[in-house]
Amino acid sequence: MADKRIYEIVVIIDPKSTEEETTTLTDNLKQIIETQGGSIVKSDDMGLRRMAYEINHRNEGRYWFFEIEGTGGEIAELERRMRVNEAIIRYMTIRVDLDRRRAAKLQEKRTRRSTTRSSNSSRSNDMPFKADDDANEMEEAA
Repeated sequence: MADKRIYEIVVIIDPKSTEEETTTLTDNLKQIIETQGGSIVKSDDMGLRRMAYEINHRNEGRYWFFEIEGTGGEIAELERRMRVNEAIIRYMTIRVDLDRRRAAKLQEKRTRRSTTRSSNSSRSNDMPFKADDDANEMEEAA
């Protein structure tokens, strides 16, 4: 069995599409993903937003976000279908499972390091503090 991967897809839909057309389009995209063996982790309508630059004489678009878990085959079919759909202005697919694993490793490393530091600092706190010695060392350094 192939390893499951996680993808994030942002789709910009033509703002002239009606609410019904947009719902039908997103339902079709979800159906493509599921029939190809993927699963939708999250689906979110981000609403009508102003785009950074004009695309096909349009300044706004309806943004949809999908988080998909699958093998990659469903992504290829989904992108093929989005490419030929006139209602979709742009789309972007990003594989995020590798980045999330990397971030989790870094977080774990930071946690271990901070735990080690706090245990080392608590040991140093057990020793009596000599303010006079520290003041003398500072004067000598100056």
